[in-house]
Amino acid sequence: MALRISSRDKMAYKKVAEVIRNGGIAIVPTDTVYGFAVDAFNIEAQKVVYKIKGRSHKKSFILMVPDIESIRILVEIPEKALKIAKRFWPGQLTLILPTTEMGKILSGGKKDLGVRIPDSKFMLKLLKEMGSPVFTTSVNMSNKKSAKNIDETLRFDEMVDIAVDGGQCRFSFESTVIDMVKFPYMVVRRGCLDTDKILKCI
Repeated sequence: MALRISSRDKMAYKKVAEVIRNGGIAIVPTDTVYGFAVDAFNIEAQKVVYKIKGRSHKKSFILMVPDIESIRILVEIPEKALKIAKRFWPGQLTLILPTTEMGKILSGGKKDLGVRIPDSKFMLKLLKEMGSPVFTTSVNMSNKKSAKNIDETLRFDEMVDIAVDGGQCRFSFESTVIDMVKFPYMVVRRGCLDTDKILKCI
């Protein structure tokens, strides 16, 4: 049974960080939907989340970081991608970018990695407390609706270590995903952010 805490608990982000550092799995409220969160360097924890969701290993998780500087060692940021990042981060936008050699360690050798900076006070505190990247993926079974409140995560209680109640999420959709590995750039997933607004910045 997961330990359930409120995001209003001033120590909540520290408690979650400790669980993740120790190889645990957390359910956290983001600025889009509720997400599973694990240490990006802990392959075993990631395997468990893939199993929980029934998700194909071909589908990568999203890497969340607190600031742009945190990802420079992991991905290459082309000029146009940087322009978009500065305009829409923190926010509900995931950019798929080319991995560096260090980034390939996290991506399992893949040449790209989806990254974003969330517009969530709780998540930003957690990420800064971690001091290292966190992989996230929506709380749901693969290809099913994502959890938008803590009650919709209850079915996963026995499978995770800690769950944070952050109330109802602001949006009903996941982040918008843009692949910027090569031109022409591609909208991989339409989500919270208007893709037209994003592409106009390129």
